[in-house]
Amino acid sequence: MTVIICPGVHPPELTERFLQGCGERFADYLVFPSETAPPYSALHVLDFLHRQFAIPHPVASRCNTARAPLLFISFSAGVVGAIGAAWVWQSLGRTVKAFIALDGWGVPLYGNFPIHRLSHDAFSHHSSAWWSQPGESFYADPPVPHLELWQSPQTAHGWRVSAGSPFPNERRRPPIVEPVATTAAEFLLRLLARYEELLPASSHRSRFV
Repeated sequence: MTVIICPGVHPPELTERFLQGCGERFADYLVFPSETAPPYSALHVLDFLHRQFAIPHPVASRCNTARAPLLFISFSAGVVGAIGAAWVWQSLGRTVKAFIALDGWGVPLYGNFPIHRLSHDAFSHHSSAWWSQPGESFYADPPVPHLELWQSPQTAHGWRVSAGSPFPNERRRPPIVEPVATTAAEFLLRLLARYEELLPASSHRSRFV
């Protein structure tokens, strides 16, 4: 499995800080080059994936025996391109193990795979729940600036919350359990450990493209 990191529209140095803030513990990852291609374009993200995995054409990939499971971590504008690419990737018979969106406010987040959200404040978290499927999530409290959530996840303190809905009339979602204090980085590492894509603390690996 490979972690696909889709940054937003910002200097690439912020993504390097994001990885450092998470202790560079991703087992195997690729970073979409948002400084040279629009991260909000699903077509560009898909083209990136097909080039990285040596798939000549999306239609040909239906018959490809190599099934590369992907876990997406996306931020801001990168959430738009990443979720579209994840939908198509799965429609081609491939596996999306999970999708993690940081500050993807306003982006519909649904799919036949687990989806987790991280928000820079409580308002973004609760309001974006209207167009997201249930999934364990995180929001910063006290709030942090939008870019701060990405470049310094280890200093964004807040709450890990259950897959429940904050809206009592939403019957199809399970009830909420008590929030747990944590940081954005700890929340991410917990998810990656769950999906078995976390290196030991002593092992670092980098795959910027």
